[in-house]
Amino acid sequence: MGDDRYRALPVTQGRVQCLPDKKEPVDHCRFCIHAREFLIQGKYVKSPSLAYCLQCRATDEVNLTLVEAVKCADRQCEGFHSIANIIG
Repeated sequence: MGDDRYRALPVTQGRVQCLPDKKEPVDHCRFCIHAREFLIQGKYVKSPSLAYCLQCRATDEVNLTLVEAVKCADRQCEGFHSIANIIG
């Protein structure tokens, strides 16, 4: 999946403008099916939400206090969608 399919959402005061009318705490992104990567100190790292993805299998912990932006794959304006709904 190319970067043109992602939205880069800046993190401001620990929150992400997930939908036009809703901000989410960045810690929700670590459990969101749409979150792909987090920008930390100029480098993107995979989202912990990809831990159950057979193709990506991200298992590293992310320091959410350092996140500057989130690469989001939500193009349908669904907003936060927990991975627990899929794996549970």
